Amino acid sequence: MISSSFVFFGSPKFAKIILEKLEENNIIPSILICNPDKPFGRKHVITPPPTKEFVIKKNLPIKIFQPNSKEDLVKLFKSGEIPENKFAVVAAYSKIIPKEVIDFFPLKIVGVHPSLLPAYRGASPIQNAILNGDKIFGTSIFLIDEKTDHGPILAQETIDLSDKLPNYEELEKTLASSSANLLIRNLPLFAENKITPSPQDEFKATYTKKFKTEDGFVDLRKDNPELVFRKIKSLNPEPGVYAIINEKRIKLIDVIKISDNNFVITKIQPEGKKVQSADLKLPLN
Repeated sequence: MISSSFVFFGSPKFAKIILEKLEENNIIPSILICNPDKPFGRKHVITPPPTKEFVIKKNLPIKIFQPNSKEDLVKLFKSGEIPENKFAVVAAYSKIIPKEVIDFFPLKIVGVHPSLLPAYRGASPIQNAILNGDKIFGTSIFLIDEKTDHGPILAQETIDLSDKLPNYEELEKTLASSSANLLIRNLPLFAENKITPSPQDEFKATYTKKFKTEDGFVDLRKDNPELVFRKIKSLNPEPGVYAIINEKRIKLIDVIKISDNNFVITKIQPEGKKVQSADLKLPLN
C-alpha cells in the first residue's frame, strides 16, 4: 500500500481499466485529471471520459479536474488548487505534460505506455504492433520527460501471444491489465525511492503515428489478404476499415484466419445499416 497520495492523469478506456485495478488494490489517487466531457454518438449526448465515469459511479474520494488545453493545465498547477503530491501517474492522457507540471512533483511523473519501449513510441503503439503482425507484446512504466515516451524505464512486462493475433480491443484490455499489475507491484517501491531508472536505448527507438480515416481503406481484390486481416484487427473501432464493394462503402468489422492463405471476413456494415454477418473469402474474385 502507498502511504502518500498521488495524481492520476488519464481519460479513455485504457486508463479506466488501470484505475479500476489500482482501486481494487487500495492504491487510490487523490486527484484525477482527465479530458473535458464531450458529445458522443449520433445524438451528441455530452459524455464524461471513462475514468471520470468510473470515479463518479464508485463514489470515490477523488477530486476531478478537466483542463481544456496544455495552457489550462499549467494554470491549474500554478493556481494552488492541486495540493502537494509526491508523484503522478499518466496513462493515455493525450496531452503533452509540460516541464512546469512535471517539476511540480518531487518524484516526477510515472508514464504508462503499452509497448516495450523504446519500441512504438507515440500515439498508437497497440494498433501498430497488431498491424506489424507482432507475436510478442508488452508494456512499460517510465519517468516522463519533455520528449515523447523518452524517459528512463522503471519496469516492463512482456506478453507472448504467439498462438493468436488479437484485435485492438482484446489487446488494449490485456495490456491495460498488465500495466496496472506493473504499477501495483512497483509504485510502492517507487514512492520509497527504491527503483533505479534505466535509460532507454535510443538506437532501438521506433515511432508511431495517429491513424486517419484513409488509412483504413483496403482493396479486397488487390491487397495482400494478410494485410487486410491485420488492418481489420488493428484499426477497429477507430478509425475503422472499409472497402468499396459494388460502388458502395462497406465497413469491415471482423475477420478470421483459417490457414496461412485462407481469410474470411465474417462481419460487415453497409453504409447507413447495422452490422451483419458475411462470408467474404479473400481475395475477392
